[in-house]
Amino acid sequence: MDVTPTAAGPQSPSPPASRPPAASTPPPPSPSSSSSEDEIFAALASPVRREVLRLLRERGPRSVQELASGFSMARPSFSEHLRVLREAGLVSERRDGRRRLYSLEPVPLVRVRDWLDPYERFWRDKLSALRHLLDDAETADTGTTTDSKTTDTTTCAGGPPYDSGGGPRADQDEERP
Repeated sequence: MDVTPTAAGPQSPSPPASRPPAASTPPPPSPSSSSSEDEIFAALASPVRREVLRLLRERGPRSVQELASGFSMARPSFSEHLRVLREAGLVSERRDGRRRLYSLEPVPLVRVRDWLDPYERFWRDKLSALRHLLDDAETADTGTTTDSKTTDTTTCAGGPPYDSGGGPRADQDEERP
């Protein structure tokens, strides 16, 4: 029976359906589907999930039991971490009899690297420019150039300059009385 109102007035609602309505949430993505960068970064935000990825990278595919044994948390909580990693595409799951084996999926991590690459270049360029600026300032102060491989003096936390072992420090004469 239809529950939409008509010109004559509303009709009585139909009896409840025998089947529950279709779920409104989409099914979890398959390993081959593409995860968004937000899902990947959200998955990587947890230290537990990063540790799971490290274990899978170093030790290869592992069962849930093997992975969970290294963490002091309830099994349902740990399974939730695995679900987040799986939905982000960072791990894949396969059944081996009654066990579920999880493996690292490197493709999403390549996307993270690609996203971070421009920032790495940015900071590398800034630090290189700073090094050249400091080298130019040192040359202007002393009138000579120094080989950064032989003499490297750096002030540590407001203390005296630290000598990297390449020669005498700038604040020290070679001979002491």
